[in-house]
Amino acid sequence: MKLSRRQTLAALLAACTSTAFGQARWPGKPIRIVVPFGAGGVADLTARAVGQKLSEQIGQGVIIDNRPGAGGVTAGDVVAHAEPDGTTLLLMSNGTAVSAGLFNKLPFDAQKDFAPISLLGTFDIAVFVPENSRYKTLGDLLADAKARPGKLNIATIAVGSTQNLAAELFKTTAGIDAQVVPFNGTPAVITALRGGTVDAAVEILAPMKSQVTSKAVRALATFGQKRPAGMPDVPTASETGGALQQLHIASWNALAAPAKTPRDVVVRLNRELQAALASADLKKKLAELDVDAASSTPEQLAGLLASDIKRWSGVIERAKIPKQ
Repeated sequence: MKLSRRQTLAALLAACTSTAFGQARWPGKPIRIVVPFGAGGVADLTARAVGQKLSEQIGQGVIIDNRPGAGGVTAGDVVAHAEPDGTTLLLMSNGTAVSAGLFNKLPFDAQKDFAPISLLGTFDIAVFVPENSRYKTLGDLLADAKARPGKLNIATIAVGSTQNLAAELFKTTAGIDAQVVPFNGTPAVITALRGGTVDAAVEILAPMKSQVTSKAVRALATFGQKRPAGMPDVPTASETGGALQQLHIASWNALAAPAKTPRDVVVRLNRELQAALASADLKKKLAELDVDAASSTPEQLAGLLASDIKRWSGVIERAKIPKQ
């Protein structure tokens, strides 16, 4: 049936009014960001910095809800089954991608049960050695590992963590036979490294920076695409060349909503986050945490999640890490 001009205009006005009303009402109550890590870590502090800026922009409170444990599964489950109104968000990370390949069964599907909103930032993972180590470059470490197969020990935190899988990927990409030794947390890794129990460690740069500054340990290289801000003397692993030329690994944080969140709310959130992450004050706050502020479209974040799930599932399989 063909609509009259008056009917067409009325329909368009109703649609516009409905959309505007929906956007005006959102969020209508405080936004809760569910963080799958404990308070005080890089992810938590990133969420708090972004939440504060977002709160200022939308004129509504933003609450951080820490739900650590179970490889991020607890936090993911809370958000996947929350009301899809755009007021309960998940601090998503590469850990979300790792969990998809590490667990036999999850209470949610990381790609189907969330609506990606935007990337928040990335942070470096690096290879460290004791300050008095004979390895002066990453090339030195690789040469010794190839000369003494199976003798090099690389410390990381728990099996299945991003750092642990990064070490496994580094090992296989470089073509070296080395032992990846898991420890219960970063403090234990630092103790083992400084005490000479292990030859090297793979860890996120931020919690190790004070150790580097105090000259207790040295950073041989990062796995990022560029040298870390404030540490221009630390090369990237790709600068070593050869098999490592295309090795790029970074930890990341992002925000996602429950899957059925209205598209206009996701678009609004993305727009607000784009503006927040472009602001000088938030960039500065995140840089102090060694986080490189970076936004994305929802589609780009979905692509990053899919590629990381594929990548880390492959690493888990090759490393023969038992599924949990």
